[in-house]
Amino acid sequence: MEHGTWRTSSYTNGDGGACVEIQDDHPTHIPVRDTKDRTGPVLQHTRPTWALFVDAVKSGAL
Repeated sequence: MEHGTWRTSSYTNGDGGACVEIQDDHPTHIPVRDTKDRTGPVLQHTRPTWALFVDAVKSGAL
């Protein structure tokens, strides 16, 4: 995962909030990590599961 390009959430700011980074360019999964702990654990989601999550957030279901 260190070879991909991490993209920080557009909601990230400097106040220490709970923000994430993802790798859009990973071929099979969407790696997700904590912006404040970039050397910490990385969660991996399948592309279909990530799409369902994003859709649910956008629709207000989550």
